[in-house]
Amino acid sequence: MSQEPTHGPGTTRKLAARRRREIVAVLLFGGGPIFESSIPLSVFGIDRQDAGVPRYRLLVCAGEEGPLRTTGGLELTAPYGLEALSRAGTIVVPAWRSITQPPPPAALDALRRAHEEGARIIGLCTGAFVLAAAGLLDGRPATTHWMYAPTLAKRYPGVHVDPRELFVDDGDILTSAGTAAGIDLCLHVVRTDHGAEAAGALARRLVVPPRRGNGGQERYLDRSLPEEIGTDPLAEVVAWALEHLHEQFDVETLAARAYMSRRTFDRRFRSLTGSAPLQWLITQRVLQAQRLLETSDYSVDEVAGRCGFRSPVALRGHFRRQLGASPAAYRAAYRARTGRPEGGGDGERASEARADHAAAESAAHGTAHAARAERGDRGERGERGERADRTERSVRGEHGKPESDTYTPRLPSQRGRMPGRAP
Repeated sequence: MSQEPTHGPGTTRKLAARRRREIVAVLLFGGGPIFESSIPLSVFGIDRQDAGVPRYRLLVCAGEEGPLRTTGGLELTAPYGLEALSRAGTIVVPAWRSITQPPPPAALDALRRAHEEGARIIGLCTGAFVLAAAGLLDGRPATTHWMYAPTLAKRYPGVHVDPRELFVDDGDILTSAGTAAGIDLCLHVVRTDHGAEAAGALARRLVVPPRRGNGGQERYLDRSLPEEIGTDPLAEVVAWALEHLHEQFDVETLAARAYMSRRTFDRRFRSLTGSAPLQWLITQRVLQAQRLLETSDYSVDEVAGRCGFRSPVALRGHFRRQLGASPAAYRAAYRARTGRPEGGGDGERASEARADHAAAESAAHGTAHAARAERGDRGERGERGERADRTERSVRGEHGKPESDTYTPRLPSQRGRMPGRAP
């Protein structure tokens, strides 16, 4: 998993003559969270040339009439207004005060003009909602805080929202996940503009890692769903699923409890949450396994059974894909951080190593298995293998690639998706 995206050709317009690349405008609104607002001010607004960090010129702009009151009751007076955006080659929207409120039309117009004139537009956390309201994210990949990603996907269906990423770079439009991921994205911008050495020097001054460890936002996801679902009939089905994760059931079971066909249930669930029900269910099982690995001494095999997985192999595969580590390795790292005593120890890790070896042997014969699958050789594998095949096709999609939780796979004519995953 790479945190260094590659820009697709033609995704960046030529910068207008009056704009300068080294000028960064930060667009502030009243009611915005102070932490996200301070990130671009600290990264781009302090002269650190003595540490080898190239200097940017910062313009702090008010997106509406001031003074601007932030979280905590602080009042800010921005030295510039929207007119100053006309000079900036990069514009950062740190956050938006409420995902239920529309941003000021004048600010949206200014962002559209800046984009047309080649400026790079960045949305941190809920700043993505401002970019989406301006129409700048239509047909593009984007991310935001995992808690708000379903709402962004539902409200702006033209946006390809991926809540798994720490940040997404789509050339002239960039978005980040919540709070600290804004630092990741700002460091990425410095790295893009001036190279890894400059970004590393800045990271040292900020006392943060230049790149995050394995995984994106997935490790931070919890059971939360959009508040809108609380009044929907599907809320009861979702609550039942969360209470019965220890049981083996599938999406067909949930659809039956909702008195819907599978197709209708899939469509309704996605419209409410921005997520495919199968992927949501797998994610919830993995999160439950994560909690049990942290708080109990159950073996990995026992954890798999208590989270509704049909086998420990299924748990290991999904756990590794979502969290970037095997269950045993995750537990060992967690206990090393928290000082908890080891439980399973070498025996559990040896068991997992044997499972990984078996998985490798299975992969070596993947071609033969695929051929049998194409011939429809269901009888040889039995009913259990057939169910596993259906689940795999649902998760991986038509071309063998994992299907995103929240956006439709892109057509070849569309811009490429450029996620910012940690290495």
